[in-house]
Amino acid sequence: MPEPLLEVRGLSKSFPLARGLLAPRRGETVRAVDDVSFSLAAGETLGLVGETGCGKSTTARLIVRLLDPTAGEIRFGGGDLGRLRGQQLRARRRELAMVFQDPYASLNPRRTVGAIVAEPLRIAGVERAECRARVRELLDLVGMGGEFESRYPHEFSGGQRQRIGIARALALKPRLLIADEPVSALDVSIQAQILNLLRGLQRELGLALLFISHDLSVVRYMCECVAVMRSGRIVEMGTAADLYAHPREAYTRELLAAVPQIPV
Repeated sequence: MPEPLLEVRGLSKSFPLARGLLAPRRGETVRAVDDVSFSLAAGETLGLVGETGCGKSTTARLIVRLLDPTAGEIRFGGGDLGRLRGQQLRARRRELAMVFQDPYASLNPRRTVGAIVAEPLRIAGVERAECRARVRELLDLVGMGGEFESRYPHEFSGGQRQRIGIARALALKPRLLIADEPVSALDVSIQAQILNLLRGLQRELGLALLFISHDLSVVRYMCECVAVMRSGRIVEMGTAADLYAHPREAYTRELLAAVPQIPV
């Protein structure tokens, strides 16, 4: 068995309950993620699937430390990511990247494509000449081409914008890519193109891929292993072949029955 790149152990996240519109109820919380555990090796793909509000996206944000966990461990590359702070955390974050759900909201409309893709490189202190060469390389990698550098996001379709978002996510050569509902905002025909792009990049670059979706048919196409999440907890996990052929949980069977198949 390959050594895990990512290990999540007993991960939990609680938020204070609101009283009325603003004031929290003293001491009362809601647990959005509840004792979640899984592992992911380099080059592997894990699908995290469940209905809206089940805690999938919160789990992703905990892993990349956009949120701090209430409890549990996030081990990445053998170290405890949850304990890192400051410069150590920033350095380790270069090895993780996210592709977000909404290709319209995730790109700054006031910046050119070249500037958007270059932003992680600029923050990391990459020199200008090297940065420009890397931007062209990344745009070629996602099927866009360097001629789009000087254009703005509003000039592109949703699928093209998501390609730009993927290029930005790959800028610092991450080892783990988290794709959070990356095709749910796209037309079905465009979904297939983006899914195939992600599969190709995952194989070519040897990425570990955590693929988050509410759609079991998409997850089946993308992932070797699947974890089904409900109300903040993982209720079933296994290989895609076993889970789709012999789902143990009634909730998994409901998801399989409810979601139409997408041609890919």
